[in-house]
Amino acid sequence: MNEPLPADLIPGAEPWSHDGGPAGVLVLHGFTGNPGSMRDVAEALAEAGFTVDLPLLPGHGTKVEDMIPTGWSDWSAHAEARYQALAARCEQVVVVGLSMGGALTAWLGAQHPEIVGLVCINAVVSVPPGMREAVAEVLATGADRFAGIGSDIAKPGVVETAYAETPLAPLLTLFDAADEFGDRLGDITSPMLIVTSTQDHVVPPDNSDLLASSVSGPVERLICERSYHVVTQDYDAEAVIERTVDFARKVTAGA
Repeated sequence: MNEPLPADLIPGAEPWSHDGGPAGVLVLHGFTGNPGSMRDVAEALAEAGFTVDLPLLPGHGTKVEDMIPTGWSDWSAHAEARYQALAARCEQVVVVGLSMGGALTAWLGAQHPEIVGLVCINAVVSVPPGMREAVAEVLATGADRFAGIGSDIAKPGVVETAYAETPLAPLLTLFDAADEFGDRLGDITSPMLIVTSTQDHVVPPDNSDLLASSVSGPVERLICERSYHVVTQDYDAEAVIERTVDFARKVTAGA
């Protein structure tokens, strides 16, 4: 049963799903973002015949105040629930995620070796040196947010409808999660496609290198040199979408 959408939902931030064939794909958006950044990916997968679920993660898609009381445990629990629902009606499941959605993708991969393929797009899997301390310092002043990190896009005229501000306490839970499941990346045995923007102003590109060197399954790489962090809405979006669809077809062949 679908939950009612909040009245103040950002236009375009609606969750989206499609009933297709026996192979399913779970598509996950990023921190402070919403399904709008991944909608083109989800729709292309649907057009290719997949059953697709593009959920709205807790606290996202409305106003930043709604996100402040949430954290990794909420987002990971929602991703797990959506994965279980998709796995219950599909023979095989692929998971695709951008940024924090990529972290959730890797986390699900470590939890569920039966996932047939993982696509991590500019995934955050480590904490930049000094970042945790900087966030904690700002929180100590009584502030609960700082400037937004969304809409890092090179292509003129394209805007991600992410929050204009970054909630600090939720960000710390993402850092904690990266530390915790970073030790479990070696548990990931599913085939993985890692998409990396070389000019990423949100997640350092070396996160992709760490991911590629840590997992135990086969790895494919796609390097995007013209796009920033939100590559799914940037110059290389078409290449990312095409490669993601091809990868999903390959790992689900015979489904």
